[in-house]
Amino acid sequence: MGGRKGPYECGLDAAVDVIGGKWKVLLLWALAQGPQRFGRLRRELPGISEKVLAQQLRELEADGIVHREVFAQVPPKVEYALTGLGTSLNEALAPLGAWGRQHMAHLEATHGQRHPDAV
Repeated sequence: MGGRKGPYECGLDAAVDVIGGKWKVLLLWALAQGPQRFGRLRRELPGISEKVLAQQLRELEADGIVHREVFAQVPPKVEYALTGLGTSLNEALAPLGAWGRQHMAHLEATHGQRHPDAV
């Protein structure tokens, strides 16, 4: 939902448009555990602000990846869950996660070289 102009170049372009950014794949991972409330998601993702979490969830909802359910009760209760499309996206990301786990030690050891401006 980055305000694209024009069609996607390929399937990977379309997928990266949906999961782009630091938090979306981590949200998908957290929601794979089952429906979650906003506060729980915030605790699952240390470092994410409420504003960014709300924005990322809205974008994932608009893309059909996440379903937001509002329960009619006082106080209001809202849960977020993966849709079928979101579940299939999570399954597609599983090999990428496996690659990351397999190479994590190397990536951590070379992080400073690859990202010299990171503190």
